[in-house]
Parts: sequence; C-alpha cells; structure tokens
Amino acid sequence: MISSCVLGNAAKSIVGTRRDEVYVAAVPLRATKGPAQLLMSTAYSFNLWDLQHFMVIINPNSSSLPSQALVYDFQPQDPESIAVAVAALSGRNVPGVVRMRTLKKLPTRKCWFAGYSKSDAIDAANKFNKGWETDLRIKHHDCRNYANGLVEYLTGTKAVLEHLRSSSVGKN
Repeated sequence: MISSCVLGNAAKSIVGTRRDEVYVAAVPLRATKGPAQLLMSTAYSFNLWDLQHFMVIINPNSSSLPSQALVYDFQPQDPESIAVAVAALSGRNVPGVVRMRTLKKLPTRKCWFAGYSKSDAIDAANKFNKGWETDLRIKHHDCRNYANGLVEYLTGTKAVLEHLRSSSVGKN
C-alpha cells in the first residue's frame, strides 16, 4: 500500500496499529551554489524522477518521540563538490555517507506512505545502516537503492520507488 503522507496518517487512525509508519520522500539533489543548484531545483519542480534525492522517513509510534520523525538517507560525503559530481556522473564510486536526522513534521509534498514497520523501525534502520556499503555509485548503489532496500527491510514492500514511479501517486 502506497499513498500520500496525508492518507498515511488517516490510515493510522483507522487501523489503530502500534507499528511505526514508514514513508518515502523526494527532495532536490544538492549541488554547488549558483547555476548547478538552480538546475537541480528546476529538475525537481518539473518532477524529473532521476534528478531527485530519495530518503526514508520513520514516524515512530511511541510516546518517547511524540512529534519527531526520523529521516534516513544515503548521499555523497560532499554532495556540493564539483569533483564529486563529475566522478559520480562518470560512473565512478565516490565516498558516501548514511545520514539520520529529525523532522518536526512530515513533508506535505513528494512524500508517500510506504507501510508499517514489521518491528521497531528505528532499531531495524540502525541495524540496516550498519551493513550498508558506503561507496556510492550512481544508478548502481545510490539513494534509490538505499530507499528501496531500507523500505523493504522495514516493511517487506519491494521496489517501492518503482511502484511510485509507475503510479499516479509518484507524480505529485
């Protein structure tokens, strides 16, 4: 089941589950300031799928973190470096990093409910991240592979980004 963030919250109240909610979100790729950054923002606004950065959001269903969601993503260590961009676009491996940070609320755009976790999602995500290889290679081992892998690990849903891309849900 894949739906928008708003539908995901409605589904939570209907189902009454105690499991954590898992979402996928897209944001513009980071680039150096100036023309490169403008190009990435424009590509994002035109919904060019291959020029978006994907991340996984866990909305914990616990009283210990009542209003904070956790964002997990995989990106180059220095995403604004021109040298890193050239290396990545030429198909070479670049050093990557798995990041985790908090959000006060879920994004209202380009955010899709991917499912409920099978277990404690934060513990599971941390375990997944420990085994994630951090050499990044565009279209082979990048944020898309990371998002697909983490969502599958957490929810059992396979190829979530491919489902989103082929559905009308992924076009908002």
